Parts: sequence; structure tokens; C-alpha cells
Amino acid sequence: MAVQNITSYAYKDIFSLQTVQFEKACVVNKPKQIENYKIFWIKEGTGTYHIDFESYSFNGNVLFFLSPGQVFSVDSEKIKEAYQLSFNRDFYCIQTHDSEISCNGVLFNNVYETPLVAPSEKDVKKLSFIIDCLVEEFQLNEAAQYEMLQSYLKQFIIHSVRIKKEHSFVKEDSETKLFKDFSLLVEQNFKQLHSVTDYANRLGVSPKSLTKHFQKIGSQTPSDFIKNRIITEAKRQLLYSNENVKHIAFELGFNDPAYFSRFFTKATGKSPKKFQQEKELFFA
Repeated sequence: MAVQNITSYAYKDIFSLQTVQFEKACVVNKPKQIENYKIFWIKEGTGTYHIDFESYSFNGNVLFFLSPGQVFSVDSEKIKEAYQLSFNRDFYCIQTHDSEISCNGVLFNNVYETPLVAPSEKDVKKLSFIIDCLVEEFQLNEAAQYEMLQSYLKQFIIHSVRIKKEHSFVKEDSETKLFKDFSLLVEQNFKQLHSVTDYANRLGVSPKSLTKHFQKIGSQTPSDFIKNRIITEAKRQLLYSNENVKHIAFELGFNDPAYFSRFFTKATGKSPKKFQQEKELFFA
């Protein structure tokens, strides 16, 4: 978001809320790698954001959900009212929360690929009430503030999950459990395991059954899912690290840097070296 006219509230360095109330067009080309979990609620405004090298345009009321490591930049925005919630794993622990509302649930880590959803007028009233409660709690600075802030964040996430499921046609758990288990395994192991067979074995199914399940729910193939996760991380490393292509290839589990270069070039149309050399274009 643009940096002008932002009011910030923070609890230590683990949870924060920023409110934006202005109407001024801006363009920010420099991408930023997200360090914490973030929720952007553009309550009123227009613009185009880039998230992990994909473009998302919006006009009006929309929620964005970003996870640590993702690359975010603003192509253009004209915001009248917006909010940003930012928290880390210490504040909202992914291990102890219900699966749907965890950081590996419906909203974050690209489990359902599209990182945005549009709330209805009824949803806006509920979310606005929670934002008001958060602002009030930040200003009170009373006892048990941590627990109260965490409770309001959880309520915001629960409502967001319900919005996502209602408006984005999220399938039922029985249909997506294998997909979610697979995507979580990929997130944890994509730097070491590159084949569908590796993941199918860990899930106790055959590669053929796994592929058929992905076809049933209308997803990309397991092979493409793995490939796209590796390519996204490769782009992040080429963009943000100062390591050479050979080192990045080894970091991503490729024993042969030449094979990694062919793999990357086939997927993106550019060699890793060419992509890395164009870094200055991203940071212009």
C-alpha cells in the first residue's frame, strides 16, 4: 500500500493493524518479500497488485491474503479506505488452530490459489465491527490485551473463511482433504522432493490415483503443482538473494545446475541468469 496517511497500531512486533483513509493515486513498482502473514482489506478503492509475479486488479471491496515469502508489489492503487492486518506465527500459532482457519487453511499459502475474495455488504458490517474492536483494544492497553487481540484476529479470520467458502465455491473437506494434504507436503518438501511418486508414497496412494483426484476437483496436475512451486521459489531467490544460479539450483534440490537452468527456461521462457540480470527492472 502507499505510505501516506497511514495510522498504525501494534502489539510488540508480532501483530499490527494499519488503517488507510485517503484518496490519492500512486504507483509503486518496487516489489517486497512478505515477512509475516498479512490481510489487506481494500474497503473502498481501485488498483492492481502483483503477488508472486501474478497480477490481480480490483475495483471496490476486496480482501487479499498473503503468506511469508510471497513477493508483493503495487502496480497502481487509488485507495479511499483500507486496512492491513499483519501477524507472525508466534501470535497466531498454526499448530494449535482449527485446520480451516489456520495459516495452512483456506486463506493462506495458496491452498486455493486465488489470494482474494470480495465480501458482501453483510460481511462488511461484521468485518468493520471487528476492526473497530481491534482499534479500541489497541488504544485501551488493558490487562490480557494479547488474548483480546488474538481473539479479534481469530474472529476476522473465521469470517473471512466463511466469505471465501460462500463466494468462491470452496469445496467440502471430504473432496479436498487429499489435495490439502498434498499441498502441505509440497510446501514442506518441495526443495527435496520433486516427483509425484515421492508425494503419492507419503500419502499412501498411487501416483495415478493422485492425478485422478486432482482431475476430479478441477485442479492442475500434481506434477504441475510441484513444478510451479519450485519455479515460484526460484524466482524469489533469483530476485531477492545475491546467490549465483548454481547455489540456488542446489538449494532447490537440483544436483545438476544445467538441468535446473533447462527446467527454469522451459517454464518461464527465460534462463535463470537472464531473469537474475533483469533484477534491476523489478527494483527500478
